[in-house]
Parts: sequence; structure tokens; C-alpha cells
Amino acid sequence: MYDKHIIYPDSLHNEEEADGARWHVGVRLPYYRGQVLSAVEDIALTVDGAKVPREDVRFTVRGKTWTLDELETTYDDRWEFGEVAEVSVPGRLASGKHTVTAAVQLRISYLPWSPVTSCTTELAVA
Repeated sequence: MYDKHIIYPDSLHNEEEADGARWHVGVRLPYYRGQVLSAVEDIALTVDGAKVPREDVRFTVRGKTWTLDELETTYDDRWEFGEVAEVSVPGRLASGKHTVTAAVQLRISYLPWSPVTSCTTELAVA
């Protein structure tokens, strides 16, 4: 697994969107092969020690966005190895440094359990 490479460097930022402000962070697949999106069981985020509620997380890859619940039934799209997806959450983060943890849980067909791989790093919002 590629746990230390999950969070994409310098990717933390705020954006104003049609439905309000959201903060975004880039994440990469922590597995050596691409995965169908339905195999992504969870993407858990923690920022400065505060856990982000699962229902607030949105996952975007190649311009398409899903909730984590919607990923469970997305059989016709993939997250490829090395591809940076964007995970977004409602609200804004203050300028400055933040400690971000991203934990990705995948369902791997040949494993009898669903591994959780995580990465913690410090990122700055301009």
C-alpha cells in the first residue's frame, strides 16, 4: 500500500461553490491497481483533530462528484493508480497550517478484510 502518498502535496484550498463554501484536499489511491468506485468503502477525514462527518464528504474524479454512499453503487467508473481525486467538505478552513488525516478503506477482492490505509500531514491554506 502507498499510505504516505494518499494526501496530495499542497492541495488544501477553499472554494466558493453554488451551494456555499467548501474546502478541498487532493487524495490518491493507496493501492497499486486502479479500483472500481464501488470498492471504495470509506474516505475518512480529520482536520486539526476534528473528524469530518461521513455524510459531508464529497468525492470528485475526472469532473464527476459523488457522496460516499453513492460510491457504493458506482460500478461503471474507476479511480486509477496515481490519479488525484478531490475530496471536499462544506465550510472554510482558516488561512495557515492544518493537520490533515485521510484514511481510505478499500474492498479488495482477494482479501478477507477491508484494509484501511491512512496518512497524516500538515498542509497550508493560503
